[in-house]
Amino acid sequence: MNRKVAYKKDYKTLYMPGVSPEIVDVPSIPFIMVDGSGDPNGEQYALAVEALYSLSYAVKMSYKSDSVPEGYYEYTVFPLEGIWDLVDHARPATDKSNLKYTMMIRQPDFLTESLYEHFLEQTMKKKTNPFLEKVRFQPLTDGRCCQMMHQGSFEDEPASFARMEAFCMEQGYTRASKTHREIYLSDPRRTEPAKMKTVLRFSVEAK
Repeated sequence: MNRKVAYKKDYKTLYMPGVSPEIVDVPSIPFIMVDGSGDPNGEQYALAVEALYSLSYAVKMSYKSDSVPEGYYEYTVFPLEGIWDLVDHARPATDKSNLKYTMMIRQPDFLTESLYEHFLEQTMKKKTNPFLEKVRFQPLTDGRCCQMMHQGSFEDEPASFARMEAFCMEQGYTRASKTHREIYLSDPRRTEPAKMKTVLRFSVEAK
């Protein structure tokens, strides 16, 4: 592939949905991922995300190495994604210390298990991060989902989820589980809350 792959154009359906709910089929996608729990504003979450980006950029920049991966093509690093759940479902969802997550970044198709192990070894030599030992590489298949682009603060997401669930009922679907996926298209450190864009998605099943 000669041209640069950019997820906002080449995978527009999955990463640039509209602001209204829609049903979409999500195929198998290769990710590097890491599990954690607790407040996403804390140090442990920051380390988990740092580990994912360190590895992702090691893969992207491998074209500068002595051994360029077979099938390498130029691409934009994919955005951070997270699958969110509660540690204790009896406690309120607003309690951030009760959150658990699987954070992940999609990888290019040329990345193999052996290449991943190679890049992980290289990164661990350069970076001191305990989460590098917990990162894994595997495909995930979300299947049939409801998704939409949420514009605004993370705190306002419940209203978007309510719209999504109402849409699913109208279309003959029900939400398959209380876990959900978020895809972060904005950097909250540099973007005003009102202007942030986050893809919200959850699995559905026919009623």
